Amino acid sequence: MQPTTETVRAAVTAALAEDQAVDDVTTRWSVPAELEVEATVVAKQAGRVAGLPLLQGVFAVIDPTVTVRPAVTDGDPVLPGQRLASISGPARSIITGERVALNFVQRMSGIATLTAAFVAAIGAHPVRLLDTRKTAPGLRAMDKYAVACGGGTNHRLDLAAMVLLKENHLAAAGGVRPAVRRVRDGMAAEGRTPAIEVEVTTAAEAQEALDCQVEWILLDNMPAEEMARIVERRNTSGSAARLEASGTVTLDTVAAVAATGVDAVSVGALTHSPTALDISLLVARDHGVN
Repeated sequence: MQPTTETVRAAVTAALAEDQAVDDVTTRWSVPAELEVEATVVAKQAGRVAGLPLLQGVFAVIDPTVTVRPAVTDGDPVLPGQRLASISGPARSIITGERVALNFVQRMSGIATLTAAFVAAIGAHPVRLLDTRKTAPGLRAMDKYAVACGGGTNHRLDLAAMVLLKENHLAAAGGVRPAVRRVRDGMAAEGRTPAIEVEVTTAAEAQEALDCQVEWILLDNMPAEEMARIVERRNTSGSAARLEASGTVTLDTVAAVAATGVDAVSVGALTHSPTALDISLLVARDHGVN
């Protein structure tokens, strides 16, 4: 899901306001007002790039006379020293927007890079890699777009997108069956038909969810052997429920989880703890300024 122009502009405007870009005293007092420059955005390590619409969005808000020319496309693999974009225009505008632009692109490229690593670790297993709602506040559309750039699949965008009955819902409702029954009553009352997913932590709960004929069952923090048994039970029962594995899945364990036969693996770390990709924005030094 690519963020809309409105979403990009809102995120960029908020970030620039936070940075007090309208009152960049360092740049205003040190850089000549009339100076025009060329700058380059360069990857300093290998990874997967994401966030170029945000790079363009930052400078569109700061100064529409700045020109951003991407040299790659979001989702492309990049190498150290590779040029990601060229920028030209007033030096003050480019330097003022540098940090905010890099914050977006570095974070999003970090998410895309980590996602691509998980996809590679899953290998040939026919399993989708899903993200979660563990995103940076206010940046969910950007985080999820970055996951897609890395080859992952977006799970629900928000609380209204589908029903996901988690541990606390089940505790409050009295268990799997009462929770699903109450949800279906609510769906009927409101005339809505979103998919239902139930999070389970035991084989008994998984059987209850299968009996309730929900669309998705989330197997939370289960050993691979137990997940494989639930997959077999689902397959032999004729149930159409899809199975999602979750719970501290790492690059070292994701292949084993995928091998159990689940349909999807969700990884919160894709968006809650990515390492930013090292990227620089460098202004050409020779402009004849004394």
